[in-house]
Amino acid sequence: RMNIGQVLEVHLGWLAKAGWQVDTNSDDPKIKAMLETLPEDLYDVPADSLTSTPVFDGASNAELSGLLRSSRPDRDGIRLVDDFGKAQLIDGRTGEPYEHPISVGYMYMLKLHHLVDEKIHARSTGPYSMIT
Repeated sequence: RMNIGQVLEVHLGWLAKAGWQVDTNSDDPKIKAMLETLPEDLYDVPADSLTSTPVFDGASNAELSGLLRSSRPDRDGIRLVDDFGKAQLIDGRTGEPYEHPISVGYMYMLKLHHLVDEKIHARSTGPYSMIT
């Protein structure tokens, strides 16, 4: 289960990993309209550039969908994700595609080195004691 912030992080992470490469040769009128709102220096931003969005004022759904729609196809000419950041994945055992597209992308994961179980020490009798 993911909250909306995690879903947006996955989609923006996928776009950032690709280097924000925008397909400027598309004939799709929606993509052309979206390109008119972007400065030209954003068409080919390298993948190692740092990007950030303001808290509570980041990319809108329309902007994100437009960027996903305008992302360049891979070297085989196939767009890996649709306008919603989902891809049609194939079951490795059966070779059949899954019934519904699945969200794909990159997400920052942080391992929690301390667990609550290691912090709480209690006995069934006597006073409660916590070791810090």
